[in-house]
Amino acid sequence: MSGADGTVPLKSARSGLHSGRRAKAERSSGGVVLRRIDGRIHALLIKDPYGNWGLPKGHLEGSEGPEEAGLREVREETGLEDVVLGPRLRTIDWYFRLKGQLIHKHCTFFLMSSEEGEPVPEEAEGISECRWIPLLEAVDAVDYQNAKEVVRDAARIALDPRDPPVFQL
Repeated sequence: MSGADGTVPLKSARSGLHSGRRAKAERSSGGVVLRRIDGRIHALLIKDPYGNWGLPKGHLEGSEGPEEAGLREVREETGLEDVVLGPRLRTIDWYFRLKGQLIHKHCTFFLMSSEEGEPVPEEAEGISECRWIPLLEAVDAVDYQNAKEVVRDAARIALDPRDPPVFQL
């Protein structure tokens, strides 16, 4: 539950809420971008400002919804213009500190595809590299556990042989 100021209480695994300590709530959106390369489905990973492999994502701006923000952030961080929105995958959350402020971030991810164009890392955003990695290898390549689950969700959808594809690649 958020307070009127957009903060959420910080939960302790043992005792519930820490009295008086609040985290600022932030919302982001991003994508697992897929492309078929040499007959295999690949996912696009980025190397973030911390030197870790992850997924393109960023803050919602103005009145943007998660879908709009996800597409915009993928385009900004990777330089890809040909990005198609697919189904919502999941929302993950985590806590971190920024300039002494505790932040509780919620990030909604979508399955996306891109058939053309070479990704170019947006160095101004701290992205140092973009790389297409075979989808199942991408699960292991992602450095963040909660983002690994998002890539697993994408793989379940993209590689499910039982149903007609929900999302064309």
